[in-house]
Amino acid sequence: MNYYHDIMQLIGTGVDAIGVMIIVIGAVVASANFVRNRRTDFGSAYGSYRQGLGRAILLGLEFLIAGDIIRTVVVAPTLENVLILALIVIIRTFLSMALQLEVDGRWPWRRGEDLKPSSQ
Repeated sequence: MNYYHDIMQLIGTGVDAIGVMIIVIGAVVASANFVRNRRTDFGSAYGSYRQGLGRAILLGLEFLIAGDIIRTVVVAPTLENVLILALIVIIRTFLSMALQLEVDGRWPWRRGEDLKPSSQ
């Protein structure tokens, strides 16, 4: 049974590492695109930069949450650890929703409509 816990701990840490790599690589790619495109149209390049960076952070956060869940539920499912996990998930979910609003300009549950009222 100890072997199983060690494997799950390793998998959880690996999923966390993937999340961090996604954020870092996404930030590098978004920054490179910004530097390349800023001279032609700074406003558009800045908007694309924020969207690219936000998407990388969103995807990385999903992996970080998955890693926390694996380690908490499989490795150490105590009440204290589950409560800490719940707090982490709530905070990261709030961050994800705020980033989604920044990236797409609308709340995640309003997929088909814009947040800004249309002018007629």
